[in-house]
Amino acid sequence: MLHYGDVPRVDTTKWMFRVSGLVDNPFSITYDELLALPRKTVTCDMHCVTTWSRLDNNFEGVPVRSLLERAGLKPAAKFCLVVAEQGFTTNLPLADLDRPENLIALKWGGEWLTPEHGWPARLLVPHLYLWKSAKWVRGFELLDHDLPGFWEQNGYHMRGDPWTEERYGGRGLTQHEINRFRNLSKTRG
Repeated sequence: MLHYGDVPRVDTTKWMFRVSGLVDNPFSITYDELLALPRKTVTCDMHCVTTWSRLDNNFEGVPVRSLLERAGLKPAAKFCLVVAEQGFTTNLPLADLDRPENLIALKWGGEWLTPEHGWPARLLVPHLYLWKSAKWVRGFELLDHDLPGFWEQNGYHMRGDPWTEERYGGRGLTQHEINRFRNLSKTRG
């Protein structure tokens, strides 16, 4: 249950999930609308950057692919900045996000997620290290460039493949570099 900062208190009556950026049909949905979408169950292993793994997990949630299809990706969209509570972000190449096993997870082991595990919703990208499966997820911003997220700005690998040991990617970014990336995103969005 590793995470940076406090577990957020989420009011699901005000919660929104947004898909924006390089899409034809940007949209926002409420928590109730998310719950009403078709769901599927995925059995997967989870791998943490701290070197532990948990095998044969059952997650239930809304397929990420269905949300991307609803948004209509523009041809220039190649990356995603995943946005979560408290300003947390993580980056993913579109090829890693747009996979059939990826979910906006709502349940784990048949039970609703707990706040410590990302309730009301967490991204599930099981083929990458768990930090890429952002807890308390709030949206996707589709981009034409790879914009480092929170942990990537602080020295974690830009991709995070557990099978090739992509844990750390080098030095963290300076505040100047972070600001440059943010400004670049604003001018292209």
